[in-house]
Amino acid sequence: MNILQHTDLKQLPSAEISYVPDFLSKPVADAFFEDLYHNIPWQQDPITVFGKTYPQPRLTSLHANTSDSYTYSGVTMTPKPMTETLKQIEKRIQKYSDASFTSVLLNLYRDGKDSNGWHADDEPELGVNPVIASLSLGAPRFFHLRHNHDREKRYKILLEHGSLLLMGGETQHFWKHQVAKTAKKINPRINLTFRKINHSN
Repeated sequence: MNILQHTDLKQLPSAEISYVPDFLSKPVADAFFEDLYHNIPWQQDPITVFGKTYPQPRLTSLHANTSDSYTYSGVTMTPKPMTETLKQIEKRIQKYSDASFTSVLLNLYRDGKDSNGWHADDEPELGVNPVIASLSLGAPRFFHLRHNHDREKRYKILLEHGSLLLMGGETQHFWKHQVAKTAKKINPRINLTFRKINHSN
């Protein structure tokens, strides 16, 4: 699996992906991480994959400006209100990306054993070509990409503390992504994925 640099993402076919490694300064990223780690009401929902149910290998929390729920992999989450920290982060991302969002799904990867399997953010309530803004805080983790039809197109990019990854266009139609488990000793990581949910889609 080839390691991508942020400039390489523009060459991926049928994808609109960009990566900003220094989106937040280290002091700001540190402060956001500490606030979210200690004050978000983290939960561990059961998830069903191929007919088997087990605890998700990470902790999550959904927050939104609306009351719209979000369903993925058989899990339906009801949002909690946006905190002041989440509002600050959302404002920064919206200003940079010129995209609007209604909710943010937070993932807490406690160590290298926590993961998120292959998937696309293609739920109907996200619309046809959703913009997903992914902010990383804490320990760096590799973000894996694989093309749905060309098995040779498999890549990974290291998502660093304070970085922003944006996915838009037809990306979710042609690519899947994951954060894989690792045997390495890794400190906690928080990932915030901002999205626009509309149940009328």
